[in-house]
Amino acid sequence: MPIRKAEAEWFGKVTDGKGHMKLGSGAFDGPYSFQSRMQDGAGTNPEELIGAAHAGCFSMALSAVLTQAGLTATRIHTKAGVHLEKSGDAWGIPKIDLETEGEVPGIDQAKFQEYAETAKKNCPVSKLYTGAEITLKATLVS
Repeated sequence: MPIRKAEAEWFGKVTDGKGHMKLGSGAFDGPYSFQSRMQDGAGTNPEELIGAAHAGCFSMALSAVLTQAGLTATRIHTKAGVHLEKSGDAWGIPKIDLETEGEVPGIDQAKFQEYAETAKKNCPVSKLYTGAEITLKATLVS
């Protein structure tokens, strides 16, 4: 398996400096700053990229679980809410909220929830974030 790469540079002090992040694939190449991370400034931030990675990984993991069960999803749409919080003097990510909707012919809500929980447990990105609580809301839509 290839090793996926990304890079970041930072210039200046934390509150008034600026940074730049780039994905090895070239799919993203752009700025980040204190304002884009702690406020609503322009640019991205590490938590947004973590959320995208987690939502993408989980969606593929759920597709894999469904495929193993002989099912094919018409659509899986996952959102990830990454909580950046300060505890004492340190910042951390204690929680990630996953919310997924799936269009999957031939199953009911209970079975969809079961498959989604299996995907959450086995998603490589979920495994990486074992120090954070990861919640999941799974909805089967028709």
